[in-house]
Amino acid sequence: MAATLPDANTRWRCGGCGNLTRFDVVRSGRTREFWHFDLAGDHEVEESEKVAEVVEQVSCRWCGRSDAVELVSRAEADAPRP
Repeated sequence: MAATLPDANTRWRCGGCGNLTRFDVVRSGRTREFWHFDLAGDHEVEESEKVAEVVEQVSCRWCGRSDAVELVSRAEADAPRP
């Protein structure tokens, strides 16, 4: 299972089947929001800030494995597999 989301230098790869493009991601998060209510009681969210985010599970959409998904560098993922 991958513990972090990919960034500009990394990506996920399934070590089981080689998938680089399709993953099911379960994540949870906490946000802080500023809600502005009008006099009728309707609200609008005017500001939203992500306070925390946890990647709970990443599984390969092709083979279904969650134990083989790894975070690799983009250069490593683009290299041909033996």
